[in-house]
Parts: sequence; structure tokens; C-alpha cells
Amino acid sequence: MSSTKTDDFMAMKGAGYYSKATTGAKDVMDGAVHLIMEALERMDPPDDGSLFTMSDMGCADGGTSIDMVRDVLSEVRRRCPSRPIQMIYTDLPRNDFSQLFQIVHGLTDIKSYFSDIENLYVYGCGTSFHQIMLPPGSLHIGHSSTASHYISKVPCNISNHVHMVGAEGDERAAFEAQGASDWESMLLNRTQELATGGRLALFNFGIDEEGRYLGHTGGVSMFDTFNEILDELASDGTISRAEYLNTNFPQCYRTTEQFTAPLNDSSNPVYKAGLRTEHVESRVVRCPYARDFESHGDAQKFAREYIPTLRSWSEPSFLSGLSGDRPGQERAAIMDEFYGRYEARVAAAPEGHGMDYVHIYLVCEKV
Repeated sequence: MSSTKTDDFMAMKGAGYYSKATTGAKDVMDGAVHLIMEALERMDPPDDGSLFTMSDMGCADGGTSIDMVRDVLSEVRRRCPSRPIQMIYTDLPRNDFSQLFQIVHGLTDIKSYFSDIENLYVYGCGTSFHQIMLPPGSLHIGHSSTASHYISKVPCNISNHVHMVGAEGDERAAFEAQGASDWESMLLNRTQELATGGRLALFNFGIDEEGRYLGHTGGVSMFDTFNEILDELASDGTISRAEYLNTNFPQCYRTTEQFTAPLNDSSNPVYKAGLRTEHVESRVVRCPYARDFESHGDAQKFAREYIPTLRSWSEPSFLSGLSGDRPGQERAAIMDEFYGRYEARVAAAPEGHGMDYVHIYLVCEKV
């Protein structure tokens, strides 16, 4: 098995690639700003001159959350003109924090909020959200989108697939057990960091009531396609069968019941620590590239624009399965071949392809 610890290899594609290619993740946040605003209304933070802290956990390069953060912090400033605001971006140590700060400071073509909000202080934290990141009682609004499906380690190889949604029996159970443990730990860490009355707004990939999940909403299943193409590469000798087996996404998709279980069970440590469910719902957000294809009808254009959004987040998992003995150029060539085959599939038969986003939207309060 390749490295099982997520921190060892995981990072979204850097140099601005992620936010440019992953517009669907931005759509998710922009469409749910009202949930954070409503939570802020319920908080009714006093204008007492104390430090107000917000975090974006699993921020990547910060481009996809930039407008959501602007809206929330602007409302905090309107409500609390005397309070300094601290905005903390967190992600894994391999994250491209340089690009994050370029975006936040308005050094790219993405419009930033930084110069528009007075008395604002922005920081980056390279600590995984599976660990404690902030001092106890210091966090007022904790936000994470499209991130906490990542587990801290891969519990086992999946013999017949690349993702837990395709796993069976003991292998599926191992991923669900790791996911449950990491989710409880993550919530406990955030509860320790939250001030009393603080809120968590967690909009994360899951499995909805109809069994739908990311890229699996009735058309061509994205993870099954990933698996089929990787299996092809193993069958034709491009990669070894061991490399196929070593490719396992460090992710666990949860149902609404699995997300809320620690918050609703009075015997659970999360519940005992004071975290409560305030709002929960599931939503499907349409793949922007599939939606555009319905208008322009150009299969080649759709394939060309769609594949980069898959690559922006999935490539590290595929690279992690390749042998460390392969030279970098060879590894890169294999990735180009993999995504090239996916693009060819979409161009040849585009109907049904698309990465619709399936999220469970959860707002929690520390009581």
C-alpha cells in the first residue's frame, strides 16, 4: 500500500488552477451564504470591541470562498464596527498558501475583499482540521465546504474500486469506520475551539436521501469512470496491478444520519461537549460545465472544460497510487494519459457526463 496518511500527499492543484477549474465548489458556497447569515443573525454578536474570528477550513487557494467570506465579514463589520476581525484560512501543509495570499491581497484577477473591510487581519494555518488548529474558545464562525469528506488516513486498499462508494463488505465498513472516527474527532476539535454561542457552517459532500453523491446523480458515474480508466491502464501495462490497488481516495461520503449522529446522541462526546444541530438539509448543485453544454452543444468544448475540474482535486490521489520509483516525468505522463482518456470518453459520448455536487448542509451551535 502507498502512504495511508492523507497529510503526506494531499493538496489541491496549486498556482491558481483550483479556483479557476472548480467553479462548482464556488456555486455551492455562494448558494448557501444565507445559511451563515441566518446563523449570524441568531448569534447577534455584541459590538464590544473584542476580537471576532472566522475560519475557512480546507480553503485550498481561497478563490472559491472569496465572495462568501466577503459577504459574511462585511455583515460582521456592519454589526460590530468596534471589533477587530481575524480571518483564518486553514488547509494541509502542502497547500499552496502563496496563491491563497495573492488572491486575498488582490494580486490576481479575482476580486478580493481585503481592502474593503477595516480592522481586518488575515492569517493562514497549515494544520489539518483533523487536529486542533485554534486556541480554546476563540472561534466564532467556523466554515468548511467540500472538505471534511477527507479522512485522516486510508484504512485499507479497495480491491475492486478507487473510492469507498464502490467498495463492498469489510472494505466499505473500514472506510465508514474511519470516517465516523474522523468526523467525531473533527467535531470535538471544533467544539473546543468555538466560543459559546459560536457556529459551524459545514457544507460537505455526502450521500443524499436518494442515494446520490458527487458525480453520481443519474447519468454516467464519475467514480466508476475513474475506476474503469485506471483498470484499463493496469490491463494494458501502463501501470502495474499493484499501482491500481494502491490507488484509494482518502475520502468517506456520509449520509445525513451519519453526519448528525454525534450531534443528536446525548451519550456522544460531541453532544456532551455542547455542539448541537441547528439546521441540516441536502442539496444537489448542477455541474456548471454540463449545464453550459446544454446551451452550446459542443461536445469537444464540454470535454475540454470539464476535465480540469476533475483533475484539480483528484490528481493527488491518483499520483499517490503510483510507484515512488517512477521518475516525475513518467508520473506526469501517466496522469496526462489518464485524464486524456477521460476527456476522449466525454467528447465521444457527452450525454450523462457531469459532476453534480451533492452536499449535506449542516449548521451547528455550541451551547
